[in-house]
Amino acid sequence: MPQQQTEVQVRAGQEADLDRLTDIYNHYIHETAITFDTIAFTPEERLPWLRSHPVDGPHRLLVAEDVPSARILGYVTSSPFRPKPAYSTSVEVTVYCAPDAVGRGIGTLLYEALFEALKSEDLHRAYAGIAQPNEASTRLHTRLGFRHIGTYEEVGRKFGRYWDVAWYERELG
Repeated sequence: MPQQQTEVQVRAGQEADLDRLTDIYNHYIHETAITFDTIAFTPEERLPWLRSHPVDGPHRLLVAEDVPSARILGYVTSSPFRPKPAYSTSVEVTVYCAPDAVGRGIGTLLYEALFEALKSEDLHRAYAGIAQPNEASTRLHTRLGFRHIGTYEEVGRKFGRYWDVAWYERELG
């Protein structure tokens, strides 16, 4: 049966989205090594994270919303790369999709909207860390102009084993 296409809107994340955003992220905590968090969050614990991504500026949170149902299908963020002032023109980016929205182009849609929104910001580079193996994320980032710049080997331990993280870079501005 062909997958039904629906209209998807990308917009700034807001506090009303927090429960759904937390559910999406907690799925990846419990089921994958994509994130190195190991303990699920409550929405209240995620509130400071959400508030650290305002509607404008270099550190943003965008959500993809299914228009007919108003259901959040995924989100993308740009966050500080490192805390020291000289890093201010670099951001770390990440994208998460609801498990049933993976493979539908939501990640691409979110990243394209994020990079368009960041065009007016004083940014030079975006970085993405991808826990390995993760072919789908590697393909997504490569298709969007990221290039592999190195790999931290066995940098994180989750589910009783060590995981590598490949780092990717993309020019901005």
